[in-house]
Amino acid sequence: MTTFDLPPTPAAARTATARPAARRDGRDGWTGGAARTGGGRAGAPGAANLRRGGTVAAHRVPRPTSAYPVLLLLVGILCMVGLVMVLSASSIQSLRQYGSPWHFFERQLLWLVLGSGAFALAWRTGAARWRRLAPVAMIGAVGLLMAVLVPGVGVKVAGASRWVGTSSVQIQPSEMAKLGLIFFAADVMDRRADRGDWKYQMMPVVVVLGSLIGLVMLQPDMGTTMVLTCIALAMVFTAGMPGKPLAGILGSGAAMFGVMAIAAPYRVRRLTSFLHPLKDMSNTGWQAAQGLAALGNGRWLGSGLGSSIASWGYLPNAQTDFIFAVIGEELGVVGSVAIVALFAALALVGTRIACRCQDRYSALIVAGVTAWLVSQAVINIGAVVGLLPVTGVPLPFVSFGGSSMVIALFGVGVVAHAARQP
Repeated sequence: MTTFDLPPTPAAARTATARPAARRDGRDGWTGGAARTGGGRAGAPGAANLRRGGTVAAHRVPRPTSAYPVLLLLVGILCMVGLVMVLSASSIQSLRQYGSPWHFFERQLLWLVLGSGAFALAWRTGAARWRRLAPVAMIGAVGLLMAVLVPGVGVKVAGASRWVGTSSVQIQPSEMAKLGLIFFAADVMDRRADRGDWKYQMMPVVVVLGSLIGLVMLQPDMGTTMVLTCIALAMVFTAGMPGKPLAGILGSGAAMFGVMAIAAPYRVRRLTSFLHPLKDMSNTGWQAAQGLAALGNGRWLGSGLGSSIASWGYLPNAQTDFIFAVIGEELGVVGSVAIVALFAALALVGTRIACRCQDRYSALIVAGVTAWLVSQAVINIGAVVGLLPVTGVPLPFVSFGGSSMVIALFGVGVVAHAARQP
């Protein structure tokens, strides 16, 4: 028996004609870009494609994986540069304090190996496997932040209690709080998607952020407070918070920072010393002034690896918070710009991966990790070059540090898992 294909109806023909345009509109993963929540436009593009726990709807082309090797290359270069620069910046002080120029380098290499293991674990499992542990991670981070404030438990250095552990092994709970906030916020905003208005979807994130900021400021640690705020803002923006409430939260946060700064006179002096570091070189402006001097000594091409004058003890925390100053002195403007370019490329790659994620939860995780690493780099580099106050946050993957390296590489592993999905 012969069969015949019926001609399409006019409605079907119009639908078939419209499909290629829908695919083109959805080339970035989320059709039409980031979705708007209940507080945004009712017909905003992409809103139907970001259902809770679901994947992007049909009409999407296969996603290229070019961002995946670029991400690995960028992070690998930053880690290798960090190893070399930690050795160069710390060898003199290491020899003075421990009798060996390799002390800090060996510890950094150990943390890098452990961080590589954390990266491999996250790379193989992905964010979805860790979703059930989001509340546990958040509770654990809050508990550790409280433990830091307990006398005898928290390790106090230079007037700030930011670490727990022994004299040989210490961890910084605020680093765990960054990752815990990312997983918690992504889980809440994904589960509450398309249910209620923006307040219902995002207010738990704002409340938890306020609690974390309160605990961190008791240490005190203004730098981590700024990073946590950047993470939360990036994630709620990615989730589709309307512009007016977002502007209101930004204004409230700025006012809160101002009140906290005014409440402690020493904090005002430190936050404003970067404007004129030479006026108080013997006190609050010493580190900033020495950092600027190191950058000036480097000129265009630098003095060469191992030739930094600042690392002889003139620059405090040369291998940690101010390692970018040593990079500027030894590698010059060329090396400094290269480091900035690497982080700028990391921001672009992270944004591309977030836009191409197949589900809302993964996209929020990638956006949060990208905002964390890039904002921390901006705050660190901005403090060294004199554009921002000195807050004491490390340069990701480059500065000497244990818990910061391991947790940052774990976060990158989660992003890499999302980037390699077909």
